[in-house]
Amino acid sequence: MNRNDYLKNIPKVDRILKEHSIQALCDAFGRGLVTEAVRYELANLRSLICAGKEEEIDRALRDFMIELPEKIREFSAFSLRKVVNATGIILHTNLGRAPLGKVQMDAVMQVMAGYSNLEYDLSTGTRGKRTEHCSSWITRVVGCEHAAVVNNNAAAVTLMLSALSKDKEVIVSRGELIEIGGKFRIPDVMKQSGACLREVGTTNRTRISDYEKAITENTGAIMKVHTSNYKIMGFTEEASVEELAELGARYHLPVIVDLGSGVLINLEKFGLTHEPTVQEMLKKGADLVCFSGDKLLGGPQAGIIAGKRKYIEKMENHPLMRTFRPDKCTIAALAATFREYLEEDRAIKNIPVLSMLSRSPYELKEQAETLSSLLQHGNFPACLSVEESITRMGGGSLPGEELPGYAVTISPISMSCEKMAAKMRKMPTPVVAHIKDNLIWMEMRTIPENEVAQLSQDLIRFFA
Repeated sequence: MNRNDYLKNIPKVDRILKEHSIQALCDAFGRGLVTEAVRYELANLRSLICAGKEEEIDRALRDFMIELPEKIREFSAFSLRKVVNATGIILHTNLGRAPLGKVQMDAVMQVMAGYSNLEYDLSTGTRGKRTEHCSSWITRVVGCEHAAVVNNNAAAVTLMLSALSKDKEVIVSRGELIEIGGKFRIPDVMKQSGACLREVGTTNRTRISDYEKAITENTGAIMKVHTSNYKIMGFTEEASVEELAELGARYHLPVIVDLGSGVLINLEKFGLTHEPTVQEMLKKGADLVCFSGDKLLGGPQAGIIAGKRKYIEKMENHPLMRTFRPDKCTIAALAATFREYLEEDRAIKNIPVLSMLSRSPYELKEQAETLSSLLQHGNFPACLSVEESITRMGGGSLPGEELPGYAVTISPISMSCEKMAAKMRKMPTPVVAHIKDNLIWMEMRTIPENEVAQLSQDLIRFFA
């Protein structure tokens, strides 16, 4: 059969839409969307006929109507969707970093369901400020005069520098000129803010005297950047926040600390090394501390600035504030997050990031054994085993830190690990795991205990 004859055998859109299975999809997704999906698949079929091999074309025409309903469902699905994070990386940047818990989501749902007093003062009946809904909780938790919220920490740094040091020099140690994910670098952020970078010291050693020698009439601020995504070890020296605060006070210069990943509790209780908290930086004399909401803090994506009111009010009145301001959902989730931190035990229980950190190897082993047993009883097509594993924080936080854990390892019977892992990512709720030593590893630390039964059912059903 020549290609023109193949093209004549392509079904018409109107006839396809009259099929019972397609009409049911029209009821579910809408006729317009289904029609667009059908036309998309027909265009793919025409392209195959024009360029493909005869056996491929025969198969495509034969199975077109059989496969079409599933392809319409895939076309109609949102590309952004829930996944099961079986990688063990708690703050997996590609998987959305910190997941939100029930308390946080309840707060979001309340303001999403209808109107809210986002910028309305109910006591006076006049316009209010949106960030006041969460700034009061932030100040209570970290013990500062005032706080502001923007949409991420890079925005927080840009706003601080632009509001306080535009066209002036900001002194930073050479050992702290970090690059975060997505190739965003401190020098680039500083340039966009309108401030001028003044590097001091060396990569591994910067003394307080280096900062003082760099101060001129054109100095706008002193900035310390916490190297949260790497470590410099060996022959090193750095100026402390206390030293910088004393120097800043002497020369009437604001001292800014960019913590990157915001920590509010002592992580040593989880078996991790000490990470400086926001409260510590403020007590040591920093005028302003900025940090992320969606990393170790365990909240939504946000940039938080905490510190002295006189500096933060300048930022609130700066034109960039409107550019960087967060939406109502972020504000609601962030307020709920900080409210939990008023009681540390509640925060560990209700904020998923902290809850995952607190899980013991014993708990993880029990969960792995439960999942393995459920899969085995469901005749999952693989050899299963429970193995000790090592997981990491991720998200540019706690470099080099490892957490002991347990995983269910999968050795597929009738396919390669790569093929099974790819199929797992195509499940209705995709499962993202990792491959090591020719095994698929499903790490327990990032799989909630209450989702294990459903996960096993989904895997068994999908691979039946």
